[in-house]
Amino acid sequence: MTKMLNKTAVIGFLGTTLDNGFSENRWQRWRPTVSLGLHDELLVDELHILYSKRDKRLFKIIVDDVAQVSPHTKVIGHHVALSSPWDFAEVYAELYDFVTAFDFQDSTDYLLHLTTGTHVAQICWFLLVEAGFIPADLIQTSPCPRPDQTDPQGRYQVIDLDVSRYDGLRERFEAEKQQHWQTLQANLVTQNDAYQKLISDIEKVATRSTAPILLMGATGAGKSQLAGQIYALKKAKASSTTQSKYTLDKFIEVNCATLRGDTAMSVLFGHVKGAFTGAASNREGLLKSADGGLLFLDEIGELGLDEQAMLLTALEEQRFYPLGSDIPINVSFQLMAGTNKDLRQAVVDGTFRADLFARLNTWTFFLPSLKDRLEDLPANIDYELARLGSEQQQQYRFEPEARAYFEAFAMSHAATWQGNFRDLSASMTRLTTLCEGKVIRMPDVKAEITRLKHLWVLPNSAHHQADKAYAPSLTEQQAHADTVLSRHLSSYDKDALDPFDAVQLAYVIEVCYQHSSQAAAGRYLYANSRDKLKSPNDSDRLRKYLMKFGLRFDGLD
Repeated sequence: MTKMLNKTAVIGFLGTTLDNGFSENRWQRWRPTVSLGLHDELLVDELHILYSKRDKRLFKIIVDDVAQVSPHTKVIGHHVALSSPWDFAEVYAELYDFVTAFDFQDSTDYLLHLTTGTHVAQICWFLLVEAGFIPADLIQTSPCPRPDQTDPQGRYQVIDLDVSRYDGLRERFEAEKQQHWQTLQANLVTQNDAYQKLISDIEKVATRSTAPILLMGATGAGKSQLAGQIYALKKAKASSTTQSKYTLDKFIEVNCATLRGDTAMSVLFGHVKGAFTGAASNREGLLKSADGGLLFLDEIGELGLDEQAMLLTALEEQRFYPLGSDIPINVSFQLMAGTNKDLRQAVVDGTFRADLFARLNTWTFFLPSLKDRLEDLPANIDYELARLGSEQQQQYRFEPEARAYFEAFAMSHAATWQGNFRDLSASMTRLTTLCEGKVIRMPDVKAEITRLKHLWVLPNSAHHQADKAYAPSLTEQQAHADTVLSRHLSSYDKDALDPFDAVQLAYVIEVCYQHSSQAAAGRYLYANSRDKLKSPNDSDRLRKYLMKFGLRFDGLD
């Protein structure tokens, strides 16, 4: 049996300059899109052209011209709305939406036409291909390299996508991404007005000030990620001006929660040989390593008072003494700090120095928790899917119903997101790892919701310990109620119930199971309060109670 050959499809922009031409003279010159149909060895079955509505006339001419030179080629137009084809963020977002909605077929070989479109579009195409969102090779067309430009065919080249062989090209794209950091806001897309204002203020501070920046927020709120992005922005600004005293060619990050005793002093400020037991050689220390760069001290509230005092000296005098040394080390660095503690309260409690807090408090930003930015959940889910897909060269997606189900739970009171964005990131990692065929379906989502609930009900607070002490069977009661309610309520409706209502409703349902009629169940449930009513109607009271939850007695089988 003869093996069926795959179809070939080319995707590219309409070249508003190179493809232009409305007179018969257009056939006397090379036009990149039309040239795709002029090569005998390149048989294009589908030609997908992206164009704006204002170029509708040119698109129609290209469709007619391609039909003349390659009648078997099906030309398919796609409208794109770009107010500025040179705006990196806008172009990338538009192309991302296009490719994620495109129905790529396994029986088709795809080529991405890089010749047409702006340089920004070409860069965005490459990034999407490299990230695995477009299963395509690149094709570059060009006119024949001779003075005679009357040959409309030109030539083409399919580009090898082994990016490891193109270090220079990779550096170029990374430079472009770096250049557009501020425009893209480094993946901090948000619909939350307060957070938009916060990010706008941080961008201004990062490019205009060298004073310390303090990021305060709960664990998992994104302090470390934001710190790295602030560094990228500050570095880009420093490299574009000769007035900065910092080269910012290094970013030193340390989690202060991991530092204790002499280790904290040694790691931060270094030591000389023999400074303490085990100090067999000199150590430079992170403050010295950060000289000329940016030092990020995460969880700075965990530092001891002695380390805080030395850090304050280093900030104010730009020098410090390594452990065991009487020779000062001169340093000049920018400082960023993060903490999940309220340092104002720590100052009151005496665990954080007031003078160091005053030095850090020039630019203090309070990062909101995930529960305070629920409108950003869909965008962050998309970001995590894109990040994980890029890392693994895959394109993950939800089934629509599964996506809606997960988002409804994620925004409900049942979702506490105790670990904030870390919890969300971990959840998306599990979903993409365990799903089949790179598609996240309803069973995957339901299993993950169960996992999240189990993670969040661990006894991790005094309140939970009190619950455990005074109500040892509460967990069992809730588990039993959950089993009963799952037979009659959707997961979303069930999760929206307060714990008291859930247990009570489950009990009422079980009473209904045990009685043959609504009236009999009502008489049992309201036996003690019936005499207090002027016109008791146990059946009606039970009916109205069940209706509050969308239930009927005869539906409880």
